Amino acid sequence: MTERLVRYSELLASGWSRGQVRGRVAQGSMLRLTRGVYGPPAADTEDRLAAIFERLPDSAVAGFHTGAMLHGFGDARSTRCHVIVPAGSAVPQIRGVVTHESVVPVRDPVLVRGLPCAPAARCAADLARALRRTEALPVLDLCLRVAACHRDDLRDELGHHRGLRGVRQARELINLADPRSECRQESQLRLLLVDAGLPAPEPQLWLHDRYGMPLYRIDLAYRKRRIGIEYDGQSHLDPDAFHYDRFRSNWLAGQGWRMRYFTADDLYRRPTHIVTTIHSLLTH
Repeated sequence: MTERLVRYSELLASGWSRGQVRGRVAQGSMLRLTRGVYGPPAADTEDRLAAIFERLPDSAVAGFHTGAMLHGFGDARSTRCHVIVPAGSAVPQIRGVVTHESVVPVRDPVLVRGLPCAPAARCAADLARALRRTEALPVLDLCLRVAACHRDDLRDELGHHRGLRGVRQARELINLADPRSECRQESQLRLLLVDAGLPAPEPQLWLHDRYGMPLYRIDLAYRKRRIGIEYDGQSHLDPDAFHYDRFRSNWLAGQGWRMRYFTADDLYRRPTHIVTTIHSLLTH
């Protein structure tokens, strides 16, 4: 990582000419990672981030989307590098870098893969405040799932953000977050039902056979009502899984489960259809 990086000024000081630097880049034996910083042609994402930090003030730390990615819960997608600096800091404009000037100091920054980073709870709390609800809950679910931090850590961090925009949303979503959720669509389905005023379904409910052995899981379930909800992604369209799904569906029906299956088209284009379908099942 950083030991694989070299500044342009260092190359010149060691005897390289400007033409030699340009030639190496043109040949592909060296890569310009950001202005004034070069690295090997096989440079990875962490090399690129390290190169950016070579140009940032010492107070800068990775946060928001980038911090979440480094901590292992980067569900919120962003092609840019997000850094946090104290409010009023002088920061150079760098292509592909989003600078967040924060009035809330980053407490106890950590090194993650050699890069200065805000703690996981800070990254998650910032995203929970800043993102739309449908994007924020999957981040929080995944944060808890990979054990990047605990729910109490999130609540404690959010306590330092009082008065800032999005705190109310973040507080609600932290209470709703569930580490059992296995994908963003499951999180969004659960949020859709809760926001419509329906009870929160239980994620990833295991059902057992008559010997007490775990047999099948349901994406989202109302256990007492025996209502199951499944998100049908591409994995469900695999021909090899067709017969398994048929056996599973027949077994669930035989156990009295009323199953409903929804696709991305339902979730993102016909959310009202999902709500009315589940509401009807819960009220009959």
